[in-house]
Amino acid sequence: MPAFAQTDYATQQAAFSKSYEYESRGNFTDAVTTMKSIYQEDSYEINLRLGWVTYLLGQFTESSAYYQKAIKLKPYAIEAKIGFANPASALGNWDQVVTQYNEVLAIDPQNTTVNYRMGSILYGRKDYAKAEKYLEKVVNLYPFDYDSMVLYAWTEYRLGKLREAQVLFNKALLMRPRDASATEGLGLIK
Repeated sequence: MPAFAQTDYATQQAAFSKSYEYESRGNFTDAVTTMKSIYQEDSYEINLRLGWVTYLLGQFTESSAYYQKAIKLKPYAIEAKIGFANPASALGNWDQVVTQYNEVLAIDPQNTTVNYRMGSILYGRKDYAKAEKYLEKVVNLYPFDYDSMVLYAWTEYRLGKLREAQVLFNKALLMRPRDASATEGLGLIK
């Protein structure tokens, strides 16, 4: 039995390696084909990889299905849930994205990637009060992150919290001097 497992792993490792090589050259079709040649429905790693490379190939429905299989195989794994958001958002399935993000936050409430993305989605939906909570968390965890800071500043501005917005826009300018978005925001406050 160990000889079989080593051969199986060797075959899988060679396929993953070849798939990465194809991906690095922008040859997503062969990256997918290589992974499908070793496909095992009960393999988290293969489903995750196929989710990614089919997404890169623009096969969003197929990508979503692979990510869903990976999620089912490892329900507490965060990477598959975050990966699923790529094809789901490309298909405009924002409610599915939010569902996955909420599942990530149930496992890891401090996940800055997901907190930022939730803030961004809610900002886009003009639900500034909810966006504020996510963005505030990210800025507290990463006070020198420009993207979070400037989006948080705009959120405060939209909520009419002009003093807070002014402070945040000024902090964003520490990170990116003469930044157009932060400068615009400050101009609207004055």
